[in-house]
Amino acid sequence: MVQYLSPRLDASFAALSDATRRGVLEQLGRGDASITELAEKFQMTLTGMKKHVAVLEQAGLVTTRKIGRVRTCQLGPRRLEEETAWLESYRQRWDERFDELDRVVEELTRKEKSDDSRNR
Repeated sequence: MVQYLSPRLDASFAALSDATRRGVLEQLGRGDASITELAEKFQMTLTGMKKHVAVLEQAGLVTTRKIGRVRTCQLGPRRLEEETAWLESYRQRWDERFDELDRVVEELTRKEKSDDSRNR
């Protein structure tokens, strides 16, 4: 099996693999929020939310800034272009495979109809 070395992809997909972190990204897409606000929204402890935010921040998906005692989160500068390109390459492969499967099914259907009409 070929393994590709892309720490950035690994970090992104690891961050996106968790439903809470995806929810945090959706929430931040609507506007900046403090860690306290996020913790309340997702009904979790501050410590738990800080860990989720740290994973997102490490992947470059979220940035934080501290003003006084409040740490505010916002969407990071990354636009997931590399991840989108990786997913798109697999989508194209699957589309090609399904197109080929459609052709096989169509050919078998035609053959079956032809055989049925000969047997009548």
